[in-house]
Amino acid sequence: MNLKKSILTGCAALLIASSCSTPEKKVSWPEKAVENARAQIGMEIDTIEASGKCLNPVTLNGKGGVYYCGYADWRSGFFPGSVWYLYELTGDQTLLPLAYKYTEAISEAQNLTWHHDIGFIINCSFGNGLRLTAKPEYKDIMIQAAKSLCTRFREKPQVIQSWDVKGNSWQSERGWECPVIIDNMMNLELLFEATKLSGDSTFYNVAVAHADRTLEEHFRPDGSCYHVIDYSIEDGTVRHRHTAQGYAHESAWSRGQAWAVYGFTVCYRETKERKYLDQALKTFGFMKNHKRMPADLIPYWDMDAPGIPNELRDVSSASVIASALYEISTYPVENPQSYKEYADKMLESLSTPEYTAPLGENGRFILMHSVGSIPHNSEIDVPLNYADYYYLEALKRKKDLEK
Repeated sequence: MNLKKSILTGCAALLIASSCSTPEKKVSWPEKAVENARAQIGMEIDTIEASGKCLNPVTLNGKGGVYYCGYADWRSGFFPGSVWYLYELTGDQTLLPLAYKYTEAISEAQNLTWHHDIGFIINCSFGNGLRLTAKPEYKDIMIQAAKSLCTRFREKPQVIQSWDVKGNSWQSERGWECPVIIDNMMNLELLFEATKLSGDSTFYNVAVAHADRTLEEHFRPDGSCYHVIDYSIEDGTVRHRHTAQGYAHESAWSRGQAWAVYGFTVCYRETKERKYLDQALKTFGFMKNHKRMPADLIPYWDMDAPGIPNELRDVSSASVIASALYEISTYPVENPQSYKEYADKMLESLSTPEYTAPLGENGRFILMHSVGSIPHNSEIDVPLNYADYYYLEALKRKKDLEK
C-alpha cells in the first residue's frame, strides 16, 4: 500500500508540475520585426563583408541585383544608420565595429556643397554614432557637414537651396532658379545638432530661417504641402509651386507629406515653437483623414494618383510618418496616445508579409513596395534603404516609449 501510495503521489506531483510549468513565451510582432530585421540585414552584411569592399546598399537595380552607392549619394547614410539602430535594438555587440566601419566609409560627405542632403547623409550615420558612442571625431565631422550645408543658404529668399540648376539638367529644363523641396526639412536636424555641439548659433539661425520660409510658402490651406517651391535669387519671391516626384503640381505626393510631418516635428523639438508642431499635426491630419487613405494605413505613392485603388503604395512614407508620430505622442497634444496607436497600426501593417520581405529575398532589404519617382521612371515598387531606416527608427522609438 505504501508503494502504491508513493507511486500515485509521484504521478500527481508530475502532473502538477507539468500543468504549472511556464508556458512558452509568445513573441510579439515588434519582437518578431526586430528579429527579422537582424536576420535580413545580417545577410546583407555577410554579402558586403565577403566582397572585401565597403558596399552601401540602396535599392535594386534594373536587373534585380542590389544597387550600391558612393558617399555623395543622398542615400548613403541610411544603411550605416540602420546598422546603428539594429545595434541599439538588439544589443548585438558584433554590429558595433560594422557600424563604425560603414559610417566612416562615407566621411568625405562632410565636405559636399553641391546638394542639400548632407543632413540625411551625415546625421543618420555619424549623428547616430555620436549619440551612441560619443566618439569625439564624429563631433568635428557633424560640425563640418553643417558648415558645408550652410553654403547653400540663399540670403534673399532665406532658404537652403536644394538642387543646383546647371546646364541641361532636368532641373534647368523646368525653368527653376532656386528650387527648394520639402525634403530639405529633414536636413535641418544636422544644423540644430551642430549648434549644440559647437555653441555657434549660426547653424540654428539658418535652420529656423529655412523652416519659417517653408512654413510660409510650402503649404496649402488643407495642410498638404507642395513638393517644390522655386524662388528668385534676386528678390526672394516665389516663381513656381511645382512637383518633381508627385503626380501633379497640385497633388499630394505622400512622401512629401511625410517629410513635412517629420521635419516640423524636429523643429518643434529643437525650438519649442508651437507653430511648427501645429503644422506637423495639420499635415498629418490631412493624411489621416484623407478619403483615399487605405485601411492598412500605408499610403498610395500620391494621394491624388488617378488609378487609386490600383495605384502603388509607398512604404517609405509610412515609415517616416510612423517614426514622427511616436515623437509627437510625447508632446503636449490632445490625446497623445492616439498618435502612438496610429503609428502602431502603421508599423504592424509594415511588419506583415504584405510589406516585409521573406528572408534572403528582396535584395536582403527589410521592406518591399516603396516608390522613388514615378515621373522619372525611377525606383518603382522596389525596396529603398531609407524605408528600412525609418522603420527601424520607429521600432526603436516604440520600444523606448514602452519601457
